[in-house]
Amino acid sequence: AMAGEGGAYRLRCSLVGHGQDVRGLTRGLFPPGGFVSVSRDRTARLWAPDGLNRGFTEMHCMSGHSNFVSCVCIIPPSDLYPRGLIATGGNDHNICIFTVDNPAPLYTLKGHKNTVCSLSSGKFGTLLSGSWDTTAKVWLNDRCMMTLQGHTAAIWAVKILPEQGLMLTGSADKTIKLWKAGRCERTFTGHEDCVRGLAILSEMEFLSCANDASVRRWQISGECLQVYYGHTNYIYSISVFPHCKDFVTTGEDRSLRIWKQGECAQTIRLPAQSVWCCCVLDNGDIVVGASDGIIRVFTASLERTASAEEIQAFENELSQASIDPKTGDLGDINANDLPGREHLKDPGTRDGQTRLIKDNGKVEAYQWSVSEGRWIKIGDVVGSSGATQQTSGKVLFEGKEYDYVFTIDVNESGPSYKLPYNITDDPWLTAYNFLQKNDLNPMFLDQVAKFIMDNTKGQTLLSTSAQYSDPFTGAGRYVPGSSSGSSTIPAADPFTGAGRYVPGSASNAVAPVGGVDPYTGTGAYQSAAAKAENIYFPKKDAVTFDQANPTQILGKLKELNGSASEEHKLTEDDLIILEKLLSATCNNSSETPTAQQLQTLWRAVNWPEDIVFPALDILRLSVRHPTVNENFCSEKDHVQFIILLLKFLNPNGKQANQLLALRALCNCFVNQAGQKLMMEQRGEIMTQAIEMKSGTNKNIHIALATLTLNYAVCLHKVNNIEGKAQCLSVISTVMEVVQDLEAVFRLLVALGTLISDDTSAVQLAKSLGVDSQIKKYASVSEPAKVKECCRFVLNLL
Repeated sequence: AMAGEGGAYRLRCSLVGHGQDVRGLTRGLFPPGGFVSVSRDRTARLWAPDGLNRGFTEMHCMSGHSNFVSCVCIIPPSDLYPRGLIATGGNDHNICIFTVDNPAPLYTLKGHKNTVCSLSSGKFGTLLSGSWDTTAKVWLNDRCMMTLQGHTAAIWAVKILPEQGLMLTGSADKTIKLWKAGRCERTFTGHEDCVRGLAILSEMEFLSCANDASVRRWQISGECLQVYYGHTNYIYSISVFPHCKDFVTTGEDRSLRIWKQGECAQTIRLPAQSVWCCCVLDNGDIVVGASDGIIRVFTASLERTASAEEIQAFENELSQASIDPKTGDLGDINANDLPGREHLKDPGTRDGQTRLIKDNGKVEAYQWSVSEGRWIKIGDVVGSSGATQQTSGKVLFEGKEYDYVFTIDVNESGPSYKLPYNITDDPWLTAYNFLQKNDLNPMFLDQVAKFIMDNTKGQTLLSTSAQYSDPFTGAGRYVPGSSSGSSTIPAADPFTGAGRYVPGSASNAVAPVGGVDPYTGTGAYQSAAAKAENIYFPKKDAVTFDQANPTQILGKLKELNGSASEEHKLTEDDLIILEKLLSATCNNSSETPTAQQLQTLWRAVNWPEDIVFPALDILRLSVRHPTVNENFCSEKDHVQFIILLLKFLNPNGKQANQLLALRALCNCFVNQAGQKLMMEQRGEIMTQAIEMKSGTNKNIHIALATLTLNYAVCLHKVNNIEGKAQCLSVISTVMEVVQDLEAVFRLLVALGTLISDDTSAVQLAKSLGVDSQIKKYASVSEPAKVKECCRFVLNLL
């Protein structure tokens, strides 16, 4: 047990080193008992406990950012870096990765388009980052694997949960999102302002803190279990004690609060307005960083408590602090009604209680300390001086921080506009962007720029550089997912009647694949005793859907043509042309499909949704032919071709169309032109195709699994890790819902193909928790290929 456990926390030491606000802290792994701090002074510092007294020594100072450093986390040890690594995120949009013994970065991760304000590390080398650009990114070593899009404002907090593949993000849009394998599973609502911090309690529970001055405890399943009130202003950070559910918080009310059994057990005031960050060390000591640039460590252990002189110096500093009634937590103050010093003779009723007195015309604030049994002066209350921002840069606008947010009235009668400004910005550029954003007359440019310069006189940083252009241009207005092209999808199909010819309903729903027996099911059984040879993956060629019954397809086409409207009706000649196309592409004949046949087919596949499926089936079969493949997938026509097929992948559309569109996409992979197109449009196609997982139709699931497998085959050849990450995410997501073992088998082959000969892909698959997802298939008795393939995949993981 910790010495003096359960006792009150008192100062252990104050550490001076940073030149400006300390914005982030994390406990270190090496040296043991140490921690890392980051600051607006653009540095990160590694601190080690010094053996002789109760303090810490700065081991070294790390520089790599060209602007403020706002967050830090430790990446756990690996074979390559047995002491772990340090990751820092900054206002320069970058993440720097350091080793513990070098002041210069090992490498830098670039990709975010705005400040990186939160970092969290997971197993197998994964790192999660959150940014003001409204996205979170998942990194593996030095590469971005996935971008999590869905929040509508800055992401202030991120955490990787202990269960693999689960991640949390907290945002200025007031919500928290839970992500699994890169997809948003759930959104937690309840906070009334920006979510600023997250902390993990267990695999099932976590805490969040926010600008609404509350802390909430949540269950992963979605419900809010408890709300904790105590702070009187923004709460910036939250940290959990090891091996229990108690926690600490810090905020804009100049306090550190220690929570035990759900109650605020102790409040420690600090002589700085903004207490930005905190972390708990293994021995239970608490480290806090604040806007005065000083790091303070508090302890409940008697042998680590600071000397009486140091504690006195801290209290003196606290008593000289000036509290602005506007931002303090003292409520409305009427100095004339306040009692005098004699009021302090009465003891307080609870720890952290504040009391104001008037002494010689001055208003002073005191706080009751239960452990000391006395009132401690926490500062003088001063009249509001207007500009109390100093360097803290904490005016929030649209969920981001600025040094200033001005209110501009362009004319008396009209509305007023908010103009956010950082002292690193160029006043002219900011003025220009402000006028653009609000559609105001450009002739105000000189006036607005002059206004900014007059009102920020003398406020410049060490080196101003124009490269940090206003975080407001473009970036602030970008809405993720707005360009997803989903607008091309028509509304739900009002017709539900399906034709009697159901494509692919033949009992051999699974196409035999060029004689490779796992797909035909013939001769695939091997006795477990034999040293099995992996005949399943990596798969080298695309899997296609070849089964066909031309007579049936044409019969259905003719029947539906009879009911087509005049504009869509095909002539007798058209039908003969399509019959020739089918025989040219199905019967290995020497005939080459003609341009006329392809034009006719294109007209037919543009039929209305409820009658188009036989035409889609002809497309599915003919796209395997090199001439047809080249025609539809080549540079000039491919856009309409992809838009057409994606239109059918609409969860509310007809199942026959969904199935045939997926199969047509699979068959595109047979030729070079089709492969190239499929790879170029991968993001779009996968995003749309994965929507097909929600149904229960096993043939659709098999086609979806096959599409994923064909992507895996291509990705194995080109080794594109971002592509593999997307494909792994799809496999993991689809694996959750499919029941059909043939679909499962194809997903397993896809998985094996993706991770063969690629250690990064193996690491990523582990971090997404794919191994635990597929374990159950290792004991499937029939068909044997599922079990065998699964075991080969598990061997790689």
